[in-house]
Amino acid sequence: MNIYDSANQLEQDLRKTTEVAELKLAFEAVKANDLAYKLFDKVQNKQFELQQKQMQGQEITDDDVKSMRELTDQLSNYSEIQNLMEKEQKMNSMMDELNKIISKPIAEIYQD
Repeated sequence: MNIYDSANQLEQDLRKTTEVAELKLAFEAVKANDLAYKLFDKVQNKQFELQQKQMQGQEITDDDVKSMRELTDQLSNYSEIQNLMEKEQKMNSMMDELNKIISKPIAEIYQD
């Protein structure tokens, strides 16, 4: 048995889950609302910018934090984004559970 065959099967099975279908629909709803999508994109770009600063050892300033907080506060104005965030949380929970299952043999090595 090839472990990669199992991984590919898991990928195919994952595509068929309710969680993935709901996440896809939620993201399509965000994209359909131009203002919501532009804000979503701004937040993602700001997150990337802050991650880059961190990786380069640059300080995250109070202005950076304030700017990010202002952007994320605006997200709550859009039900489409709130729905997307809810679906992302469900997806993350499922992925965490799958990761625990997949990593169990490794975790057991260190538990003995």
